[in-house]
Amino acid sequence: MLSDGHMDTVIKIENLSKQYRLGQVGTGTLSHDLNRWWHRIRGLDDPYARVGEVNDRSMKGASEYVWALRDINFDVKRGESIGIIGKNGAGKSTILKIISRITSPTSGCVKIKGRIASLLEVGTGFHPELTGRENIYMNGTIMGMTRREITERLDEIVAFAGVERYLDTPVKRYSSGMTVRLGFAVAAHLEPEILVVDEVLAVGDAEFQKKAVGKLQDVSQGHGRTVLFVSHNMGIIGSLCTKCIYLNNGTVARIGSADKVIAQYLSNCIEKKNTQLSRRKDRIGNGSVRVTGINFFDAVTGKPVDMLITGQSIYIEISYLSDISRLSSIRNFNIGLAFSTSTGHTLSVLNSEMANRAFSNLPLRGSVFCHIPRLPFMKGEYQVRFTLQVNGQLADQVDGACTVTVLPGDFFNTGISYPHHKNGIYIEHSWTTKII
Repeated sequence: MLSDGHMDTVIKIENLSKQYRLGQVGTGTLSHDLNRWWHRIRGLDDPYARVGEVNDRSMKGASEYVWALRDINFDVKRGESIGIIGKNGAGKSTILKIISRITSPTSGCVKIKGRIASLLEVGTGFHPELTGRENIYMNGTIMGMTRREITERLDEIVAFAGVERYLDTPVKRYSSGMTVRLGFAVAAHLEPEILVVDEVLAVGDAEFQKKAVGKLQDVSQGHGRTVLFVSHNMGIIGSLCTKCIYLNNGTVARIGSADKVIAQYLSNCIEKKNTQLSRRKDRIGNGSVRVTGINFFDAVTGKPVDMLITGQSIYIEISYLSDISRLSSIRNFNIGLAFSTSTGHTLSVLNSEMANRAFSNLPLRGSVFCHIPRLPFMKGEYQVRFTLQVNGQLADQVDGACTVTVLPGDFFNTGISYPHHKNGIYIEHSWTTKII
């Protein structure tokens, strides 16, 4: 617990580290346990707490131990809304699990003052055989609330989650979306001093996400409670959080105001994404066909361009290469491109099958082209994500495959460009008057 000298500090993390052993659990661990025991009875440090590698998942390491977290230090004040950001594997969820006492640190300590409610994974804290109503009472009791206090909030919880019809149905019958809604409603409405929320809100629909973010803002700003929030959505982080912690490979890269930390994180992401696309490791899919390059051309001159102009006629070339050891023919080739703002908000999606056709009988190596007659994007920087499906299966996908800069141009053919408009889409339209 925190001393009286830290009355405004509700979470204090000191020299926190967490180490994991790779490979199969229980394989060859007896010798390790005996070695630990032998060191302990002689008053020596854990011999395995000093070894291990940084948890960089893009590299193959030699050690069987990795540090998920290494020497983490920060304080959280009462009423703060803290965002924890970083790429997958940075250690975000591990910190929340340690704070929520789901797992213990390898070294260091966490001092907490106040009651914690956690929503880390779909169904966390729910017993699948109990009904929604029974789970609400069980969770409230675990948090130290009386049955009367829980009953007073029951209707509000159920209404927020939208599960009135299924309240007396076992939770194992719930969909993942229903489970998340009820779990969030319980965590947010049972008045914890500290609310810990992982990326689970991404499971809910857009309407519920909006409602949930509003509730989080109300909890932190209106009631002065502390919120720790992990998300890959920089738009939500920016609107909800006043402060951010940026984790990189298990260490703190930066702590500060949300806007400055998000800007640094996105800048680092862009630098990484400028790596040649064919060498990118952060991709998913079966790899039967891979996208090797995305290039932009002026449709009038046919010349490649580094920057685009609003209203410009362009071609986008998507080059690909097949794994001939796994694929003998491309029967069905469907490519999609998504354009997003620097904060991760998707503005537009282009898809070959949706707009025209899925390609068939393509050579095992080549390029396909997408024509945009008049580029509708306002000035700004946009991230491009691609998704490639081949023969009905996901073959390749990379988020932030490239970044493109758009300069202001005359989209409406009026002789006027609008340089103050930024990061959006123009829609063709016209105005008229009519006397009724």
